[in-house]
Amino acid sequence: MAKRISAKKLQETVQRIEPARLDEPSLAIADSLAELSAESAALGSALHPRTAASLAALVRIMNAYYSNLIEGHNTLPREIARALAGEFDVDEARRNLQLEAAAHVRVQAEVDRLAAAGELPEPASRPFIRHLHREFYRDAPRAMRPGEWRSATSEDVVVGRHQPPSSERVDAFMAYFEERYRFAGLGKAARVLAMAAAHHRFNYIHPFPDGNGRVSRLMSHAMAHRAGIGAHGLWSISRGLARGLLDRSEYKAMLDRADAPRESDLDGRGDLSQHELSEFVLWFLQICLDQVRFMAGLFDLNTLARRLRRFVLTHETLKPEAARLLEEAAIRGEFDRGDASRITGLPERTARRALNDLLSLGLLASDTPKSPVSLRFPASVADMLFPRLYQIPE
Repeated sequence: MAKRISAKKLQETVQRIEPARLDEPSLAIADSLAELSAESAALGSALHPRTAASLAALVRIMNAYYSNLIEGHNTLPREIARALAGEFDVDEARRNLQLEAAAHVRVQAEVDRLAAAGELPEPASRPFIRHLHREFYRDAPRAMRPGEWRSATSEDVVVGRHQPPSSERVDAFMAYFEERYRFAGLGKAARVLAMAAAHHRFNYIHPFPDGNGRVSRLMSHAMAHRAGIGAHGLWSISRGLARGLLDRSEYKAMLDRADAPRESDLDGRGDLSQHELSEFVLWFLQICLDQVRFMAGLFDLNTLARRLRRFVLTHETLKPEAARLLEEAAIRGEFDRGDASRITGLPERTARRALNDLLSLGLLASDTPKSPVSLRFPASVADMLFPRLYQIPE
């Protein structure tokens, strides 16, 4: 939690965030880069684009859930889904948490849409970062100052043991941040390395009065897309950061370690420790790889088909033949309502009833009452279809 300070104004140079990038990554980092590149490319490659888009919508809810959890706010997936449908808790505190989570989903959906259209701007640019903050806090009280940097002495802060740059220097630091983490001219490996390093350095600068952690995770999501490892939004950096590799306290501990100043002449040439930045980058890449692998196991087409069949067979009211409808939607992306009898082998009326049962559960849906139906993954059944998706280790 950031604490306000009344320290005298600091005359800092923007090179305080150096080393900003790793020019000579370790062998362990190079290996993680290669694995992450290959396995993210394979994630969801067998899925129909329509099915992948439905799964990405589920991942956005998951991402919002874990991002909230990192901030100490436990908003249940079903509460987030209700908020997205415009249904809010009567309790003001729960309602505010729902609004935060819904805002995260909304902003991430925009990032995913821009990435799919090839229109995602430079993720480290000042206009884009301010846009993320402005959109996230669009419906918040004006006191949150959506899209505005820290700018007053009263907004100087201490985060744990770290004192970020003074407020009057934030814009200069962010201009330098934009310059050092611009993707233009960088190859894929350099972009992925920049994404990992930028995540720490953004939080080190702490440019906004509030919401820096949330914006850093949305920025990293956008960077993953631009770096070519986003896998159409089918994995979540927030889940990995919230869980860690072995312990859920790792994220804050690794951020804190990377704040360390240079220790000796063998520890790089910048103000900060090159060794600790290298350790953070390696950990961050391993977090990404762990999440890509976890999602690959869940979203493999054959595994997904088995999960759908198991769900239908253990459901109290669904006919066993309804599983064929879900499998058809998963493989083909969508099918016409009139094909239900052919797909299930049931009489027309019985097949229509089986289809309507799936529609009522939200597992199938369509844009209009008569248009083709496609697969959906409502939060209400996510735990049954994808166990461990929302589990947090002790």
